[in-house]
Amino acid sequence: MSVFRRAALVVTLVAASAVVAPPLPASAALPTAAVALGDSFISGEGAGSYQPVTDSGGVAQGFPGWSAPNNNAFFCHRSANASINQATLPGIQARFNLACSGGRPFDIANASSGREKGRQVKAQLDQLRAVAQTHDIDLVLVGLGSNNSSFTFGDVAEKCANRFIADAWTGWWEFWAYLNGPVEQSPCTASDLATAAQLTAATNETIAAVRQLLTTLDQIDADGQHRVVFQDYTNPLPFDLDQTYWEEDGRADDRDKFRALGAERYAAGCPIHRASLSAGHLFSQGLGTLVQTTRNTLAAEFPNDDLVFLDVQHAFDGARLCEKAGSPANALATPIRLQDGASGVFVTSLDGKDKIAIQRIANTCVTYFQTCQESWHPTAAGHTVLGKCLTGAATTAARAVTCTRQPDGTIVTS
Repeated sequence: MSVFRRAALVVTLVAASAVVAPPLPASAALPTAAVALGDSFISGEGAGSYQPVTDSGGVAQGFPGWSAPNNNAFFCHRSANASINQATLPGIQARFNLACSGGRPFDIANASSGREKGRQVKAQLDQLRAVAQTHDIDLVLVGLGSNNSSFTFGDVAEKCANRFIADAWTGWWEFWAYLNGPVEQSPCTASDLATAAQLTAATNETIAAVRQLLTTLDQIDADGQHRVVFQDYTNPLPFDLDQTYWEEDGRADDRDKFRALGAERYAAGCPIHRASLSAGHLFSQGLGTLVQTTRNTLAAEFPNDDLVFLDVQHAFDGARLCEKAGSPANALATPIRLQDGASGVFVTSLDGKDKIAIQRIANTCVTYFQTCQESWHPTAAGHTVLGKCLTGAATTAARAVTCTRQPDGTIVTS
């Protein structure tokens, strides 16, 4: 019974009996909660320590094995090391990670299983409603937009890495057959990753989904007071590779066949053409604009809501893959890692492997995506950094926060 209906009932009883009723006990305040919604950069993909995930049938799914269908709820990869769990959040008593690796705007209001390549989990809003029954939601972290009907981060990463590997191991005259057909060998361009029209469509799709989220929050939040943090994305790769990764065995990546260099960059976690890096950063910047536009558009529609944009584009500066010699050990992002069959054993070196072996290893990622889906995501240390960024966004009066990593490793929010 609502507070308003209870008060009306008391007044009616008093008037009828002319007896002052004893005061009703105040309802106990619900414990406060922070909730994470969205995709892999929020769920904790790459950070390990993945927790069981309750599927749409109400069954908690633990690790099902490397050869299990990728739609298994466990492969949402909700990590105990995700930023929502690492942030310092004053006043928050409980934390709920409802994000799912590969999540799309569609998944906010719909069961992910209702689309191609979706996972067997309920709509994120349905999961949020369940939290609101037992907790007062005070903070919501949202990371959404990198996967949508037009493009996905995983497809973009796979495209550029596969082009580099194909170029490194095969001559221009040779046929390179993946399960999905031939792979180009030229560096990625900006339009290969996302066109302006695709980014516009993705923005509109994201705005529509988050509009549903904000409407629902205003309906279900116990006290109606909550902050929503819109986090954008950080690129796992630098603007240019450290010079130690420019060439190997006298060959750079603008030559035909450069296997030694291909193996070196794969081992370092950055199998990519140098010429693809600028396109990748334009893509990241486009995603940042998408998220900021979503926040600003909805701030105008929901003027009473507390909406904050969190820019993490520079949160990994100086610690991206192959930005310095010694990668991937000194990077905050996971290297690209593949398996030779769904074995659970990651291939860390491609030295001495011929193109047939390379083809087989690459096809494992196509057939069993879970064997490679951690690639190019924040590590547990990376999520520690993102947790500091979230701390800054959760404790400021500003409505736009920039999180930057300084040369000495200090994280600054402003």
